Amino acid sequence: MSDKISILHTNDLHSHLERWPKIRRYLLTRKRQLTRDKRSVLTFDIGDFIDRQHPLTEATSGQANVNLMNEIGYDGVTIGNNEGLGLNHEQLNQLYDNANFSIILGNMTDKQTQKKPDWAVPYKIITTPKGTRIGVLGLTAPFELTYPLLGWQPEDVDQALAKVLSQLAGKTDVNILLSHLGLPTDRYLAERYSELQIIIGAHTHHLLAYGEKHANSLLAAAGRYGDHIGRIDFEMQDGKLINIQARTITTDDLPAVHHDDVEIRAYQESGAEQLSKNVIASLPNDYHVDLEYDNRLIDLGLDALKARTHTDIAMLSTGLFLHDLPAGTVTANDLHALLPHAVHPMRSILKGADLWRLVQEAKKNKRFLQNARVKGMGFRGNLWGTVVWSGIVITKAGEILVHHKPIDYNAYYTIGSLDHYLFIPYFPTLEIMGQNTMSYDTVLREDFASYLHKKFAP
Repeated sequence: MSDKISILHTNDLHSHLERWPKIRRYLLTRKRQLTRDKRSVLTFDIGDFIDRQHPLTEATSGQANVNLMNEIGYDGVTIGNNEGLGLNHEQLNQLYDNANFSIILGNMTDKQTQKKPDWAVPYKIITTPKGTRIGVLGLTAPFELTYPLLGWQPEDVDQALAKVLSQLAGKTDVNILLSHLGLPTDRYLAERYSELQIIIGAHTHHLLAYGEKHANSLLAAAGRYGDHIGRIDFEMQDGKLINIQARTITTDDLPAVHHDDVEIRAYQESGAEQLSKNVIASLPNDYHVDLEYDNRLIDLGLDALKARTHTDIAMLSTGLFLHDLPAGTVTANDLHALLPHAVHPMRSILKGADLWRLVQEAKKNKRFLQNARVKGMGFRGNLWGTVVWSGIVITKAGEILVHHKPIDYNAYYTIGSLDHYLFIPYFPTLEIMGQNTMSYDTVLREDFASYLHKKFAP
């Protein structure tokens, strides 16, 4: 007996809701058409559907995104690092309370309970009307340094996958991995695990326009930001997979309808309206991005970071602040527009000689970073900008002064900075020599809000 099956898939939307009306319309329409054609249809999302850069996601801690996903009726999703690391422990535990789909995640446990989270299952078996048994697995990138900071324990991919595959042995005819692991890992898994017939990828934002045959598996992926939608068609004949092919659809090429723009604006306006209700501070003066002004915005940011990390030295880059902050009432919406980044405070201890080296790295990379368009790793701005220090001055002669005294190469100093600086490749001293403590229960925007609230209470 022949069983024709189609898969529709999305990944890495990152709250680019300007594409959601087209994506939803395509998925729902295509599902109906394929069903009429007597095909079994499955829909999956491979993680990073949310991104706190969008005000509606920020205002609802991602739950508005889940409501949008409910419109599709996904058969299964896995989480990306924006769900796992972009929300605190409680927010992630509540994220899927109203979901009408399965969250499939086989490599994460709650550190407190030592169990899989209640909102996830390690796998799912879907049986089509014609009897094909499809095993669906989900894995997310196991960030070992950062997930434990939020109370989650990631599991090694090989160990987790081997465990789930052993549980599925003999129970399925074909296995599909929802992989928020990245293309290099997907290729590795395809070579190592012949039990995986289909790997739908994400995380590295790669586009496989017509899929990629790798070892025993078909790899598929649909780019990023909702710019593509994926489709996989295959046939099962007497329990064996045949005639498999993948393709992607360019979302922007799909037809728009007249109310799409209204819907897209409503997402933005709803988020902004909810955030605007939270009044943070009342500024007595304008604060400026331009470093030539007396009231410099970055000085407020440095003071906020020092207060958060309990340090008397701090470094920040000017590109974090996207615009000036005018005098008067400051709301959560203003700060979200100002600092949309998913970056977290970090406290580092460095010996004086290593702090000297870090300052030299910032100096060496200054011209490049001023106009560099750094993307990802938490940064949601445009140009990266220039490092500005608090507590450190570089004299015209090139001498480095810490609190107006020459740097002591044998002393130890504590520095407030961001996890983002640890992840980008321009300041290796932080990673190699720093005793680094990252704090993932807040992002810089929230620390800045707390500081402004105390300093300029409304």
